[in-house]
Amino acid sequence: MTKPNRLSRLFTRCKSLPAPLQSFAMSFLFGSAVKFFATARIRITEAEHGRVIMVIRNRRKVQNHIKGVHATAMALLAESATGLVLGMSLPDDKLPLMKTMKVNYVKRAQGDLKAIATLSPEQLRAIENDERGDIVIAVTVTDSEGNEPLQAEMLWAWRPKKAS
Repeated sequence: MTKPNRLSRLFTRCKSLPAPLQSFAMSFLFGSAVKFFATARIRITEAEHGRVIMVIRNRRKVQNHIKGVHATAMALLAESATGLVLGMSLPDDKLPLMKTMKVNYVKRAQGDLKAIATLSPEQLRAIENDERGDIVIAVTVTDSEGNEPLQAEMLWAWRPKKAS
């Protein structure tokens, strides 16, 4: 990106904090805009240009009837990671929009979950250069045992912000 956007600049400032506070500060900032993210207490552990890592702990408030992370919380984790990686890469005059979310639950999740969302160099170029576009953002969600309990496909779009 030729010029970091507002969100990217905010997250860069968080890196100047002591290490134990960085995740809290990034998560608080994102949760201030995305309330459901804050409610689920997802934590951002890494937020770089083109790569985001988030975790959700398997705690009572996000559990299902079999004491695993609830399906909607798992989908929220994948959606949030892909949305943030796109949001950090978009120019300030563009708006990210979720178009399609496909989630297949393939295994029972064990313990906490981690999502890693990435953008390819080609996707980053398109985001920077195209006025509008659609992309499928790669996300991998793993549980405490290293298994992938779900497979997700997140189709995001970006459009110009309307003049106020």
